Amino acid sequence: MSKRTFRVWRGDKNGGEFKEYTIETGPGMMVLDAVHQIQAKEANDLAVRWNCKAGKCGSCSCEINGKPKLSCMTRLNSYPEGETITIQPLKTFPIVKDLVTDVSWNYEQNKRIRPLKPRPREADGTHRMQQEDVDRVQEFRKCIECYLCQTVCHVLRDQDRKDAFVGPRFMIRLAQLEMNPLDTDDRIPEIKDEYGSGLCNITRCCTEVCPEHIAITDNGIIPLKERVVDRYYDPVMMIWRKIAGG
Repeated sequence: MSKRTFRVWRGDKNGGEFKEYTIETGPGMMVLDAVHQIQAKEANDLAVRWNCKAGKCGSCSCEINGKPKLSCMTRLNSYPEGETITIQPLKTFPIVKDLVTDVSWNYEQNKRIRPLKPRPREADGTHRMQQEDVDRVQEFRKCIECYLCQTVCHVLRDQDRKDAFVGPRFMIRLAQLEMNPLDTDDRIPEIKDEYGSGLCNITRCCTEVCPEHIAITDNGIIPLKERVVDRYYDPVMMIWRKIAGG
């Protein structure tokens, strides 16, 4: 056992401050374990959201020493002995209390996206897909909606363009639908005009923080941006549309 010091943000939407807590920690402890110990012994009213403690629910997202992470999957021994560990709520979303933020904006974006519209089944009553198409879609389905990618996105975090960009999490949901060979809906116009694909500047910060290691930028956002460019900005296609329109 050893003692470690934590700076934890305490407050609500009206303001707050960091408070220091020094507690006994043991081998194998995660940051969430430390938060629970602080809650149990030092600050009974500390608000923190969590559920599975296994890195699969996404509930315990917070910022640890300035980097968005899942607190249940972040080991204390990954930080040097004697270093104060700072824990604060996700910066991109409104604070409810202490480490809990209001992420309901994300659910509203999800409602805007039309669901899968599958083509008719084959004559034998089945749907068939190539395995590579299955693998591509399955990668995007690994998302646990921790919203770490959303909070680190510069467009949402620094530019506050929630009015024009749905964020990386929902760009990969759109990619999951758009790249599904069974889907017959055309979402490219909305991806360009309503969901804001052009606002992403491809910094790959969303990919870096993804706990499921989804290649959000390279496998999801960039292919969507390419499809938008092919349709609306490719010079050959522009000429063809003018000829066809004429």
